[in-house]
Amino acid sequence: MSELERYYRVLELEPGATLEEVNQAYKDLVFVWHPDRIPQDNLRLQQKAQDKLKAINEARDKLRSIKVKHQPTTYSHPHQHQPTTYSPPHQPHPPQPKKSPQTGYEPSSKNTDLSGKDFSRANLSNKDLSGRNLSFADLSGANLSDTFMHKVNLRGANLSEANLFRANLLLADMREANLRSANLIGADLSGADLRGADLTGARIRSGDRLLVKLIGANLAGAIMPDGSVHQ
Repeated sequence: MSELERYYRVLELEPGATLEEVNQAYKDLVFVWHPDRIPQDNLRLQQKAQDKLKAINEARDKLRSIKVKHQPTTYSHPHQHQPTTYSPPHQPHPPQPKKSPQTGYEPSSKNTDLSGKDFSRANLSNKDLSGRNLSFADLSGANLSDTFMHKVNLRGANLSEANLFRANLLLADMREANLRSANLIGADLSGADLRGADLTGARIRSGDRLLVKLIGANLAGAIMPDGSVHQ
């Protein structure tokens, strides 16, 4: 069996599966094998879950890298309407380097230190930011829906009014992060460190139903959506 075939098998996919199928399989398997879902006193299953997550992350990263690398780039005819999702190499009005939304940002596996960067209002939906250092970055108003942020460092980051719908924030470092008025519906914050974070006005419920996964999350000193301080 080739390495490529093994990666597909780890994600329980047929060879040739699309990038969307790879992303969805990864989400499903992380949910199933997250250690917080395993009894803490069952050391054998805890170790198995850790090994599974390691293999799942490796398979997803390798397949995603291959598919993005070989994805064809399509250029429109000069007289055709320019697609809104494509940014041409020479724009007539290039964005300002600091404050313009970085909607075309594609994280690189080598570019792990993004601390202090400005991604305000950026469209980062479905991006892979796992393991990145985004401490003190400005992500205010950014679209982070369905984004992979497993073990991301968001300490002190500004996520006010950001859309984190169904974002994967497993084991993220979010100490002192600004999450005021952020949309956290469907987000997975299992095992995340939220000590001192400000969640004032954040959306985490529909009526009386909590719609955020907080299994094993550390909320000590965090300001909750209603303004109370978690003890």
